[in-house]
Amino acid sequence: MSHAAIQDTPTPLPPSAGGKSLSSRGLPRWAPAGFAVVGILVGVGIGAAAGLDSKVQWGLIAVVAFLVTSYVTTTVVENQRQARDRLATSIVWVCFILAVIPLFSLLWTTISRGVKSLDPYFLTHSMSGVLSSQAGGGVYHALVGTLEQVAIATVIATPIGLLTAVYLVEYGKGALARAVTFFVDVMTGIPSIVAGLFILSIMLMADIQQSGLMGSLALTILMIPVVVRSTEEMLKLVPNELREAALALGVPKWRVILKVVLPTAIGGITTGVMLAVARISGETAPIILLVFGSQLINTNPFDGPQSSLPFYIFEQYKVGEVAAIDRAWAAALVLIAFVMILNLVARGIARWKAPKTGR
Repeated sequence: MSHAAIQDTPTPLPPSAGGKSLSSRGLPRWAPAGFAVVGILVGVGIGAAAGLDSKVQWGLIAVVAFLVTSYVTTTVVENQRQARDRLATSIVWVCFILAVIPLFSLLWTTISRGVKSLDPYFLTHSMSGVLSSQAGGGVYHALVGTLEQVAIATVIATPIGLLTAVYLVEYGKGALARAVTFFVDVMTGIPSIVAGLFILSIMLMADIQQSGLMGSLALTILMIPVVVRSTEEMLKLVPNELREAALALGVPKWRVILKVVLPTAIGGITTGVMLAVARISGETAPIILLVFGSQLINTNPFDGPQSSLPFYIFEQYKVGEVAAIDRAWAAALVLIAFVMILNLVARGIARWKAPKTGR
């Protein structure tokens, strides 16, 4: 046999290195679902037999039974290596389910309790002339306040955050850049009540009355670091080759940033801004301090008290009457819908502006 024929002859791979499994036996694809059913039955049986009142205890027993059943059965049928792999996968799924359960519980509770009072009348009327203990009234004045306050905060925070991120990525070097990064990190962890107290101290010193604008300034403080961080990460993802190619053509650096870097990262930047808007939409503490709240429709955020959705929820739930609590849940549902719409818009923009790869 020639040397070339020997080279062309395929060498069989051992089972541990090739595509074959270490064991000829294998569990069916529905095995994880079967293990889950067995775990649930064991959890319910032990919980009922032991007289455990808490369903959380039943769930923990079911999780342990699921993991043990999965590991033992896989070890017997397949091998210990596959059993460890399946155990790790099962733990990941259990953690995912445990993280999702509170979210679905929150959504289910809010929808089931808020949908009773949510109708066109509720969205188009205010609480003017309606006692908190009475049925009726609406959330229109709070919805207008939230939209205006968030819009003002977005108009102020977006250019400041964008320019700060451009400086840190494109120009920032030395002590000043490190100081700016440090203060951005500090601002990211500032509690919302601290931002409200800061603006309130300025109002007291300058004798400024409460208004929607003051609440917007506090929301701006909370929004800026989120915009800076998201924009900074998006700008870092822009390949340096694009910058170098434009600079090699003699284009000034500011024009490279304006015409090359920002358009390339615009999808991620827009997504970050929308997520920052969603983050500040539910802030309550600074609004309570600075906006004061109102039962009337005030479309001027620069003059007089103004309501907002978070303040409306707090205000109605504090009353304690059935009608007020129903309105609070309905307003909470409106706020959640508003945040979900912003997140969906952000995802849509990110997918629309994502780089297109040709064939």
